[in-house]
Amino acid sequence: MIRDDKWLKQRMEDIWSFLFSDVERKNNVIIKFKGKWKNKFGHIKKLKNKNTEIGINSFFRNEIIPEDIIHLTIAHEIIHYAHGFNSPYTKLFKYPHQGGVVRKELLRRGFGNSIKEEKEFIKKWPDIYKSLIGK
Repeated sequence: MIRDDKWLKQRMEDIWSFLFSDVERKNNVIIKFKGKWKNKFGHIKKLKNKNTEIGINSFFRNEIIPEDIIHLTIAHEIIHYAHGFNSPYTKLFKYPHQGGVVRKELLRRGFGNSIKEEKEFIKKWPDIYKSLIGK
């Protein structure tokens, strides 16, 4: 399976329809692999044309990255969208991670095991990152 933007878009569509069907898409949401970041897995931003862009770390194209980590990252960004960060929704909080709202929402939506997996993955990430930039 090739991890490209088409693959990534399908993952977002599946996650959104199965786990976030209560979150209406109020604008066009584009997802793509973008950037090769050491310190972040993804981001969400509003584009000048009013679309929302979710960027997922380009290193995550590599099969060494567990799919659960990618799915968790996508869900994390959808939660920011639902909370009004870089989306047409009204902002629900002053800060995007205020009071652990993203973690609580991920747990509520069934991502508990993925959060545990991410905790272990984060410990390995510096070495994985070094191996990927060395390629």
